[in-house]
Amino acid sequence: MKFSKDDYILRNFSKIKHKSWELYVITRIIHLLNDPEIEFVCQQLIRTPNMKRYLADLCFPALKLYIEIDELQHTKNQNQIDDEHRKREIIDAINFDEKRIKVFDDQNKIRKLNEINDEILEVIEELKDRKKKLKKSGKFVPWNYEKKFSPEPHLERGYIDVKDNVVFLNHRDALRCFGYKGGHYQRALWRMKGKKRKDVWFPKIYKNDLWNNSLSDDNKKIIMKLDSGKSLVDWFAKERGERDFLEKIKSGRDSVPTVVFAHYNNILGQTVYKFLGEFIVSHEESDEFSTISNRTRTKVYLS
Repeated sequence: MKFSKDDYILRNFSKIKHKSWELYVITRIIHLLNDPEIEFVCQQLIRTPNMKRYLADLCFPALKLYIEIDELQHTKNQNQIDDEHRKREIIDAINFDEKRIKVFDDQNKIRKLNEINDEILEVIEELKDRKKKLKKSGKFVPWNYEKKFSPEPHLERGYIDVKDNVVFLNHRDALRCFGYKGGHYQRALWRMKGKKRKDVWFPKIYKNDLWNNSLSDDNKKIIMKLDSGKSLVDWFAKERGERDFLEKIKSGRDSVPTVVFAHYNNILGQTVYKFLGEFIVSHEESDEFSTISNRTRTKVYLS
């Protein structure tokens, strides 16, 4: 399902409609900022510098900044993720800065509204200043919601990079970055054409009906295993007719560079495929019950 930019903005606010202080602070920031070129996301799942996954109250990906609204009822664990959130698209915020807006003072009393408003104005000035500096250096990318999921900007640039938080709405658009000309493609694996073999993989990096795949906290390792915990050797022999599955991995015959786009849901509930980098299966770490793929590149040049 496709959404317009207007839908996106309204649905973002609807996510926080039952959180009165978050709703007040966030909508005030967005309304006073009044800049349609700056992308924002409410309740965005991010990966912080300490490699933990966390729900940020308000995130500005292009400006590399996220905002936390400190309320009395917030606990240290409130914004940490549960199993359901593991299906959500995650933004790599290792190099992001954090700004905090306190609703309560040190005595746990609500601060005066004018004090909170003054702090909001400081944040807005920080956002404007960041945009100004990025524009001056030629690094600011205006928010174009309609092109956010299109392969065209990446093809024009000639590469995709993890730090740019690249996402697509379907396999086809991701594969177009690598020369695919066909219609919608449903399979989880696609082999690029060319002299050197390279694959594109669209895994679900969370527990589902058959698999229980996972991504390490630093995003550098993918662990693939059956949810049942049973042998991969037996499964591939029975389901795929591959009786030399483990032998190929251990010998290095199946050590093929693989570009990975992980299957997630974004804040609107849309299925998205997020670029995680280029990986290769480790013949040393993999065994009968799990295959381990290590990231070798965060930037991939396109055909």
